[in-house]
Amino acid sequence: MSHTVKVDIWSDIACPWCFVGKRRFEAAAASFEAAGGEVEVEFHSFELAPDTPVDFDGSEVDFLVKHKGMQAAQVEQMLGQMTELAAAEGLAYDFESLQHTNTVKAHALLHYTKTQGRQLDMSERLFSAYFEQGRHIGRIDDLADLASEIGLDRDSVVEALTHDVHLPDVQADKQQGAAYGISGVPFFVIDKKFGVSGAQDPATLLDVLQKAAAES
Repeated sequence: MSHTVKVDIWSDIACPWCFVGKRRFEAAAASFEAAGGEVEVEFHSFELAPDTPVDFDGSEVDFLVKHKGMQAAQVEQMLGQMTELAAAEGLAYDFESLQHTNTVKAHALLHYTKTQGRQLDMSERLFSAYFEQGRHIGRIDDLADLASEIGLDRDSVVEALTHDVHLPDVQADKQQGAAYGISGVPFFVIDKKFGVSGAQDPATLLDVLQKAAAES
């Protein structure tokens, strides 16, 4: 297989299924590459709740009760099931420590790190910080700290985020997602030919990668 399969992934850092989907895709990509395939991955911006304040006053349960109109007990059961599901992928979700926030700056950071060739590393750091470590991912200083933890220049990150250098890129991603008809994430666009919605199992994702390579 000489053709590199391009995979564009629309996701939101605040989406628990997106981190799970990332792990499942990584498993599929590893199998694909072990068989001689090549994959190029790019993350794109999608905001599940763009009206969320940067400093949301309340827990994840409080947010979902308000945002989804569910009962607290129902939300707690849902988060418990999500935690178990994530654990099966090796992820340690901690919804009690999670700090719900607006993710537009985090998306802008992912576009900045794309220019530095570090987008995949930054996406991993953001997902883990948010879901596993209770870190805040909505404020510039906190995002700059996370970027510096993977070796990026903190001052450059602060400058890019303060001046909204990559906000047009975030908006362009959202518009492209809408043009594709994406209404939920994660959503995988493979070689601009195939669309896969949701955190599908690795076998399903591997099958689509193989089809894309065969049709190239």
